Amino acid sequence: MNKKLDLFAALAVLTIISIIVYVTARTILLFFVEYTLIESFFAVMLLLGEFFIILHTLGYVVNIARAGSGNKQVFSSGPTGLAEPSVAVLVAARHEPKEVLESTFITLYGLNYKNKTIYFLDDSSEDKYQKEAEELSKTYGLKLFRCRHRHGAKAGIINECLKTLNDKYVALFDADQNPLPDFLKVIIPLLEHDEKLGFIQTPQFYSNLDKGPIARGAAFQQAVFYEYICEGKSTGGSMFCCGTNVVFRRKALLDAGGLDESTVTEDFATSVKLHSRGWHSLYYNHVYAFGMGPESLTGYFKQQFRWALGTISVFKKMIWQLIRHPFSLSPAQWWEYFLSSSYYLIGVALLVMMLCPMVYLLFKVPSYFASPEIYFLVFLPYLILSMSVFYFLLRGRNYKIKDLFLGQLLGQITTTVYMHAALWALIGIRGKFAITEKTKAAAIPYIRLWPQILLIFFGFISVVWGLNRYIYEQEAAILVNSFWTLYNCLLLSSIFYFNREVK
Repeated sequence: MNKKLDLFAALAVLTIISIIVYVTARTILLFFVEYTLIESFFAVMLLLGEFFIILHTLGYVVNIARAGSGNKQVFSSGPTGLAEPSVAVLVAARHEPKEVLESTFITLYGLNYKNKTIYFLDDSSEDKYQKEAEELSKTYGLKLFRCRHRHGAKAGIINECLKTLNDKYVALFDADQNPLPDFLKVIIPLLEHDEKLGFIQTPQFYSNLDKGPIARGAAFQQAVFYEYICEGKSTGGSMFCCGTNVVFRRKALLDAGGLDESTVTEDFATSVKLHSRGWHSLYYNHVYAFGMGPESLTGYFKQQFRWALGTISVFKKMIWQLIRHPFSLSPAQWWEYFLSSSYYLIGVALLVMMLCPMVYLLFKVPSYFASPEIYFLVFLPYLILSMSVFYFLLRGRNYKIKDLFLGQLLGQITTTVYMHAALWALIGIRGKFAITEKTKAAAIPYIRLWPQILLIFFGFISVVWGLNRYIYEQEAAILVNSFWTLYNCLLLSSIFYFNREVK
């Protein structure tokens, strides 16, 4: 174990050094080469895109360094043998399949915790789903709650229900999450130990891995986040709520004014409020609930669009909060929240990094202003070391490289979805909360996937034209840019593999 930690520490240090060397080299090259106006534009855009990814790589390395350093968080429980404090277990649902809800309520009914009340927050507007909600409530002894006037989507109905509660704690579960019997028995004593602990977040684990490549890829994307990043954030006092499998202190939620209804990622926005008001959070990295990931590209894109739209909207608010209330969060919290809230701008960065090599190949506008020798000298160490840290640690927790790569492919084909969400967020379009289809869904008509297909088309044209240029010009930079363009095209082409009907 110590040898693994030593190897990881060495990799982390070398990765940080390689990042510093690469950033320094790229910056110097930008300022010491003469460009035309158009060349300057693409040079700056490429540099900003690279810096964005490097910044998040650095944040990832820091978090996994915290999580993998051996300095594990110590979880202290409150006194045992006392009466169980009351817990309201809330499940908000709108037009969810009955079989999905029934599975959830069976597991909630079976929670090994006597002093609990299970609430079914039915936000459905169709008679079919409302009747099913009434049947489920009667069968499993649920308290059925509905709003007279719908507002704020999921956050709105939870806030309305919150006004009627007197319980000390509030547990939130999504409609597809199935907790293990001891969930509350484990989490509540931890909250009892610290009166300033506003909430405890536990992992999400997708149990439908065998339901196709999208469910599997999405599950391993989650693994990267929940295995290390959340541990690192919690160690730094910056763990945010993920919306499900979480237990709040009701007093903390009321102090924050309830869940934030101004964004479609109410969980993330509410966490900022709670931390700003001095409440603590904790990530308990033990899987005590199992859920369902999206199985179709339709469901996956919808999920990613909502997450991106919401977090980027919060990113805008945080910039304003930093200006007005710079001491409302600690420096470590500011760092973590800016990383988290800006993450989905990755779509902009990836698009720039796809387009720049194409522009070079087609129009001779340089996108990398260095000889190939300098390029490989400063770039390859950064690439190899950062990828080594990523795969080394997750391989150490028994994840297969091919499954992690599947998750990366999904992220690549979602670039244009992230771009769409970023545009909406930046111009202030809030969007609507929509559930993620977990099971049946048709394949997306390819006419609606025109952004990805257009990128693939122009990418292959660029490669063919670039190789033609190389025959006559013999410039090594042409091969470098052709390689990256072809690489991006192959990644994007996986959309034909993922886009299938789910029956």
